[in-house]
Amino acid sequence: MKILRGTIFGGIAFFFLGWVVYGMLLADFMAAHSDASLNRPDDQMIWWAMILSNLVLGLLVTLVLKWSGATSIADGIKTGAIFGFLMGLTMDLMMYSMTTQYDLTVVFVDVIVYTILLAIIGLVIVLTWGKGK
Repeated sequence: MKILRGTIFGGIAFFFLGWVVYGMLLADFMAAHSDASLNRPDDQMIWWAMILSNLVLGLLVTLVLKWSGATSIADGIKTGAIFGFLMGLTMDLMMYSMTTQYDLTVVFVDVIVYTILLAIIGLVIVLTWGKGK
């Protein structure tokens, strides 16, 4: 049940946090520092893929937390942040190396933001597990 709860609540939390942070707070910054010509217009977004990707991320973070033995809020934040930093750095450097979509400013900011977001997701997931027996 921990894995199912973590997947669902982590996925939902990432969806809404991503919408607020990337869709509203950083929208102008990202537009100014990246090539958005490849992005779909909002009215053409493929929602099933967006929802599934958030649930898969929720599952991935849940598994990392479970495998690391995370039990406390601090464990969730720390493990989520480390995982977020490594995953964000990997994805952003890969995109930077192979495309012209991002500049280095986006890489730097996005890694920091992704680290914070996954720290929060780690917190949310550990909170959904409740107290151990």
